[in-house]
Amino acid sequence: MSLATAPARSLRIGPIDIDVPVVLAPMAGITNTAFRRLCREYGAGLYVSEMITSRALVERNDVTMRLIRHHESETPRSIQLYGVDPQTIAEAVRIIVAEDHADHIDLNFGCPVPKVTRKGGGAALPWKTKLFADIVDQAVKAAGPIPLTVKMRKGIDRDHLTFLDAGRAAEDAGAAAVALHARTASEFYSGHADWNAIGELKQAVTSIPVLGNGDIWSAEDAVRMMAETDCDGVVVGRGCLGRPWLFGDLAAAFGAESRPVDATLGFVADAFRRHADLLVEFFEDEDRGCRDIRKHVSWYFKGYPVGGELRTALAKVESLAQMDDLLGQLDRDAPYPGADAEGQRGRSGHPKRPALPEKWLDSRDVAEDTRQMLRGAEIENSGG
Repeated sequence: MSLATAPARSLRIGPIDIDVPVVLAPMAGITNTAFRRLCREYGAGLYVSEMITSRALVERNDVTMRLIRHHESETPRSIQLYGVDPQTIAEAVRIIVAEDHADHIDLNFGCPVPKVTRKGGGAALPWKTKLFADIVDQAVKAAGPIPLTVKMRKGIDRDHLTFLDAGRAAEDAGAAAVALHARTASEFYSGHADWNAIGELKQAVTSIPVLGNGDIWSAEDAVRMMAETDCDGVVVGRGCLGRPWLFGDLAAAFGAESRPVDATLGFVADAFRRHADLLVEFFEDEDRGCRDIRKHVSWYFKGYPVGGELRTALAKVESLAQMDDLLGQLDRDAPYPGADAEGQRGRSGHPKRPALPEKWLDSRDVAEDTRQMLRGAEIENSGG
């Protein structure tokens, strides 16, 4: 387990003071209320919701309205919005503010998933410089006193980088912070994040915090990123999958009080079971909660002596009682396996050509026919 430490650091985003400079990255199907609550139980920071589609929020889609709910223990409350139309995003922001759904709003300009980029959204959108600036400007104005931030990627590919222009535009529009996942859309989650780009953005954007994202698998990585790039905080995504106690390591690394973790197999089993309980509470349905926890099995038990048959059974679990029986078969005293449990987790894949609207790269302006396409092209389902 990492023993890395750095001078005590906090983070201020608009009027919000965060004890440690750590943010949980929005992850589709992962960062629902259950997972956010679990991470908070171990550490400190800002914990962001799954991606919420602005159109679905404006139309009050049932799934979306569930996803924007926060447990009473969650503070500050944070929601990430996705959209491609300035008016729709602004209306979604107004709903969040007027109905008191969040204390912080983040805008998604970093998603590389084809169903998002092929409609001009996510990491594809900052290529259209005026459209990007209009969205941030209108969202900031609609947010009023609620701090609004921007999360983005380096660009579409190495020949179409956008992060410096987008960072400056977000700063000029009144964003409270910018976060950079230091990969392009074409890189998806492959290879290594380019931390040098985070340092470049920090030099270009000087009046608001700059946060770094990419390849933070341990507290040591977070400390090293901040030291190498001079960024103001870190955004942690895949590194906490099956390891919510990483936020405790991060809190300790940045000077906050945190109980040390002895990640025996019994400790991990208890965390897994707690996660399942919270999912059942979130979905208000034991069957649904058990189905959702299945995807977390390989992440929680990575590197631990859990046999194939038992792993398979946990990945098919149908009830909490069955889960308890299966977890009871583990050697709870098995120690933390070290390197076998560390490093990359979650999706990685290979570089791929981004899916984009026709002729998207021909100009950085938005033609009227493209603007009309965008108004009707927003994806309808939240959570990615």
